[in-house]
Amino acid sequence: MNLLKALATVSGMTMISRILGFVRDVLIARIFGAGVATDAFFVAFRIPNLLRRLFAEGAFSQAFVPILAEYKNRRTPEETRELINQVATLLSIALFLVTTIGIIAAPLIIYVSAPGFSASPQKFALTVELLRITFPYILFISLVSLAGGILNTFGRFSVPALTPALLNLSFIGCSLWLVPLVDPPVLALAWAVFIGGVLQLAFQVPFLMRIRLMPRPRLRSRDNGAWRVIKQMGPAVFGVSIGQISLLINTIFASFLVTGSVSWLYYADRLMEFPAGLLGVALGTVLLPSLSRHYADNSTEEYSRLLDWGLRLTVLFTLPAALALALLATPLITTLFYHGEFSANDVWMTRNALVAYSSGLLGLILVKVLAPGFYARQNIRTPVKIAVITLVVTQLMNLAFIIPLRHAGLALAIGLGACLNAGLLYYKLRSHQIYQPQPGWAMFMVKISIALAIMGGTLWFASSSDASWLLGSTFERAARLTWVVAIGATSYFFTLWLLGFRLKNFSRRGAE
Repeated sequence: MNLLKALATVSGMTMISRILGFVRDVLIARIFGAGVATDAFFVAFRIPNLLRRLFAEGAFSQAFVPILAEYKNRRTPEETRELINQVATLLSIALFLVTTIGIIAAPLIIYVSAPGFSASPQKFALTVELLRITFPYILFISLVSLAGGILNTFGRFSVPALTPALLNLSFIGCSLWLVPLVDPPVLALAWAVFIGGVLQLAFQVPFLMRIRLMPRPRLRSRDNGAWRVIKQMGPAVFGVSIGQISLLINTIFASFLVTGSVSWLYYADRLMEFPAGLLGVALGTVLLPSLSRHYADNSTEEYSRLLDWGLRLTVLFTLPAALALALLATPLITTLFYHGEFSANDVWMTRNALVAYSSGLLGLILVKVLAPGFYARQNIRTPVKIAVITLVVTQLMNLAFIIPLRHAGLALAIGLGACLNAGLLYYKLRSHQIYQPQPGWAMFMVKISIALAIMGGTLWFASSSDASWLLGSTFERAARLTWVVAIGATSYFFTLWLLGFRLKNFSRRGAE
């Protein structure tokens, strides 16, 4: 299996989802702007979305995929199917209970996660109503993650990568057609989450049936594989999901700030998620099954080389993305969101958050590469210790930054916390001798730095002043931004080409 080709496939499918995500956010910004309704929805959506990251993409995937890969390599197909059946049954029961409790306890959850909302009874009641509609999303999306883990382990990367696009299509459809039919209109966004969860789960079922791994209810078994997954899940909640826990705590802080703060952080975070999804999620998806197979085969040298490959790709693509987000914050925000109810003040406030977030993009994506280095070895304890340290330090930075920088300080704390998390993970991988850097890193970084300097200068002069991006039509801003991004990307990659970088140098085959 060509990992670069698999990475390109996953990134391409993810790009489709992210582009549709921008369309959805443009519609939300145009229809609702940044106010009481959006603050309420983003808080309500963040709760099940956080649980998705923790239990689905975070804890569950990192615990389940290495054990499933072990079964695929060392056990019979019947034993592998038995593991899937058991895990699916136990997960479904747990999710049903969590969903039921979440719907009943919605007022308490909002009071804990956004205590500042309690000062406005109308805002608080609206958020509770929205949460009760969106909470079942955790049930659907966790089962989607189970299906995605199975498909990824068996080399079907494109289907799970494309699946998130259905949620964005649900948002777009409900924003266009359901908004006029419900009162208050923001309820349409909550129902879009519910419908999107159902669509994503239904989409993956035929592909599971095609590879004959559609789960069936099964509780009792002599094999302990499912319980090993559950045992790993507990501490794994903190492992790669620390950023989401910090975002939830940031919501608590932001709920005490001026109206719009939650929405400004949301829109900036959405722009950050574009490169994070294209590279970070894609790399994590491709690396974990191959790392797990190398570990099962005791191929320590190949394990280290695969991590090195992932780290070089991360540096190659993430550093220019972070620089571009910082330099083009205003052009991006005005082009995508400066319409309808989204005001000029919303542009400046979202820009401040995005610039702060960009400081942590490299750390955020490195965590997606470094954490699987431990999870593939079924080592949960080390990332958990690092995650707890990161969480504590991030909240201390929140307290230090929130007064002088307001909502942008919360974003900066998240970014710096991600860098700390990545740095500690890297240190532990080296000290445990799990990863040994391959030769050539010094020259690699010199060439990257030269290309970054040229790209930064190009973007600085091409983008002109921030105020100029408030003028003109949406089409004019879009055309101008396309030209600026194109010339910036060309300057970066052409410089690398002149310095000797070639695509074939990054080609790599994974474990079969």
